[in-house]
Amino acid sequence: MKRLLLCAFLALGASCTQQTWSDQSASGSPGSGTWGPALTVLEHQCVHCHGDNRLSSMPPINDTQALSKLIGSHWIVPGKPQVSRFFQVVTFPDEIPGAMPPSGHAISAKDVQILSDWIKAGARLPAQRIKLKPQGPLPRST
Repeated sequence: MKRLLLCAFLALGASCTQQTWSDQSASGSPGSGTWGPALTVLEHQCVHCHGDNRLSSMPPINDTQALSKLIGSHWIVPGKPQVSRFFQVVTFPDEIPGAMPPSGHAISAKDVQILSDWIKAGARLPAQRIKLKPQGPLPRST
């Protein structure tokens, strides 16, 4: 009986102290937990150029409503990062035209994995509209 109580106590304690990104914590909506990290990558790596002041030829990523228009098209194919143009351009080597970001400094393997995980999980977005804001230093352009 003591062993059962100890196991229950440890499980309860672990669930109370575990810190994870989830769609719930990032946006108030349920989900697989991939949106919060994807939001961070988008705001640090993409929104500087694809936000409010983007060129008209660039796909917008300035809020979740604009981003939702890319999902389900060739830009972001839910469940299939390898065929999503959005994912392809961030994994292109720097010497391939169209590689993102165009600064010649590819995003980290960790950030690539976060975007892949988000797309694999269905590229889900929160129900409410969220404005994406550039975070961190402005990327150097070429």
